[in-house]
Amino acid sequence: MSTEQLFSDSWIDEDTNRALQELTKVLNSENVQPGWYCQRAYAHICLKNYRDAVTDADKALELNANCATAFLRKGIAEYHLKNYSAAKEAFTKGQNIDKTDTTFTIWLKKCEEETEVGEQPDQNEKTPVAEHHTSAPKIRHDWYQTESHVIVTVMMKNAQNNDVRVEFAEQMMNAVVKRPSSDYKLNLSLLHPIVAEQSTFKVLSTKLEIRMKKTEAVRWEKLEGDGILPSVKHFTPDECHKYPSSSHYTRNWDKLVVELKEEEKGEKLEGDAALNKLFQQIYDDGSDEVKRAMNKSFMESAGTVLSTNWTDVGKRKVDISPSDDMEWKPY
Repeated sequence: MSTEQLFSDSWIDEDTNRALQELTKVLNSENVQPGWYCQRAYAHICLKNYRDAVTDADKALELNANCATAFLRKGIAEYHLKNYSAAKEAFTKGQNIDKTDTTFTIWLKKCEEETEVGEQPDQNEKTPVAEHHTSAPKIRHDWYQTESHVIVTVMMKNAQNNDVRVEFAEQMMNAVVKRPSSDYKLNLSLLHPIVAEQSTFKVLSTKLEIRMKKTEAVRWEKLEGDGILPSVKHFTPDECHKYPSSSHYTRNWDKLVVELKEEEKGEKLEGDAALNKLFQQIYDDGSDEVKRAMNKSFMESAGTVLSTNWTDVGKRKVDISPSDDMEWKPY
């Protein structure tokens, strides 16, 4: 095994402490390579030794001033140290060297967001009493996942479709909601890639629901990434009700799902939406025979018949029966 293969990211992920010791040994030998400092910086980032990571990244740059990976490691470490200007400078230099790596774009976006948050209004400027308002309640968001999707729920009432903009990229999601006081923004640098073209969002009366299509059925240990490729854990059936979060406390997700369903029940739907909701409720509340009848009649009739009577449809093929104002044409 070559030295480059030995000190790969995946090898460091398996046993970071051991990898740190091995890297320190080779860095004390002759013919030191800049890549070794980059990988030790990576190990330091995994262990949250961010200052040591910056030091190793700088040493790598002393050996190779055009090492994009070194700028990436340095930028990530500076970001976690909240040195956003230094982080942005490192990411910019790395991006200029390797313009094909979209990771730099993601981290530059995160730096810009943190810089905007850190900007405070002039403390010497007095606010007129007449314009004093009570601060708006903080908008919270949560997330959970299924085998195929990651769902982010923003608890926001009475948002309008025209005021919501959601953009999806390979490993990023940006949402903006226009509000009377100030726009709500949610920018996520995702842990894993998503299928942007198959990701959607829905505006409801009590929330904004964002559904991101997974590229593969793997379990996300957290919603956002930190520039380090995580070890992949495939989705298994016995884990389907566990919803990990970036929060530092345990959340009762079953209770949250019940609350969201109750909120959805209270929504006043019209037309096809109301009819579809009625059919969905009948299906959810129905017995196994009712569900079999609905599935069989719908599939065999090409969606023109929906029956709940298994005694009837269970013993015959359900014919196609379009309404009077429609004509069935096979394709």
